[in-house]
Amino acid sequence: MTFLEPTQGVEIHAKLEWHQLGGSVKARPAFRILKEAIASGRWRSGMRMLDATSGNTGIAYAAFCQAAGVPLTLCLPANASEERKVVLAKLGAHVILTNPLEGTDGAQEEARRLAQDNPRKYLYLDQYSNPENWRAHYETTAEEIIQQTAGRVTHFVAGLGTTGTFTGTGRRLADHRPSGRRLKHVERIALQPETALHGLEGWKHLETAHVPPICDLKVADAIETVSTEASYAMIRRVHAETGLQISPSAAANLAGTLAAAETRGPGVYVTVCADDATKYGEVYKRLNLPQS
Repeated sequence: MTFLEPTQGVEIHAKLEWHQLGGSVKARPAFRILKEAIASGRWRSGMRMLDATSGNTGIAYAAFCQAAGVPLTLCLPANASEERKVVLAKLGAHVILTNPLEGTDGAQEEARRLAQDNPRKYLYLDQYSNPENWRAHYETTAEEIIQQTAGRVTHFVAGLGTTGTFTGTGRRLADHRPSGRRLKHVERIALQPETALHGLEGWKHLETAHVPPICDLKVADAIETVSTEASYAMIRRVHAETGLQISPSAAANLAGTLAAAETRGPGVYVTVCADDATKYGEVYKRLNLPQS
């Protein structure tokens, strides 16, 4: 997707990741994490895969595990959207709902407790600490961005959740040297919610949340904020201008990218739309927008 170009010389591109299995960007790390768990022998027949999730990684896990006949347990904050819960149930995942006020931090604590108390029953995949999370983006997302922009990418912008997308893609782009250019590097801009109480499911407000162990903020040239209001305004704009129905996090990435372009000027800006509106019916009702 290419649009939202505020001034001459600015290109804004977004990868539409809802075309992945499970409907989100999380198919990339989920596949690698599960593959490593099985190939390494850490998972044995009779064990259940276990992880904490805000929804999208859990759905990706569930899609792969259902296809492979591997049992799966997920710890999910109770305030996750109903659409997420319905999809997970249809995919056969066993879901344990955790304290909504504790978000994914509380879900991680419950998953760790289950794994510690039942080490023969559960294999804790721990997407927030698992290096296969960021490696998936280093080897796929970043390479695709370089190829799909013909090496012209100058800025990468993405929100921080598990931080796998930003860390992995950012690390690879740090090594990218556009031919015929004198740019030192692709500028990498991380986004976080403006406040601790926000409506961007899965995103981390760094000052108040547990920072995932895989997070490498040295990758970031800048860390900027996006408000829930800006995200919702972008949902309306994208719907009006393109007809696309995107998620709050996808809209927040676009809003943050547009803001970065307005202050930095000409360049090829790339971001990631993690998923579409499929799992955000309540948000679309609140915005009085139709949802197909």
